[in-house]
Amino acid sequence: MSIQFLLRLLVLCVLLLQAQGGYQRWKKLQRKKATCERRPSTSHCTNHCSPFQKCTKENTMCCSTFCGNVCMDIL
Repeated sequence: MSIQFLLRLLVLCVLLLQAQGGYQRWKKLQRKKATCERRPSTSHCTNHCSPFQKCTKENTMCCSTFCGNVCMDIL
């Protein structure tokens, strides 16, 4: 009986942690979506962002597109 209780408690904790991270990530994506208003072309798909969503070139920002996160010009 105690093993089932511990498993249920573990599952509950995991679900709560996912829910907390999910909301913060959603807010972050909503903020980024407003700034990336240009539509990407297929040529942008070769210029991917770093794993930390940073771009190496100046005047570019990381935007979520149909081919992943890519660096796009902000000018």
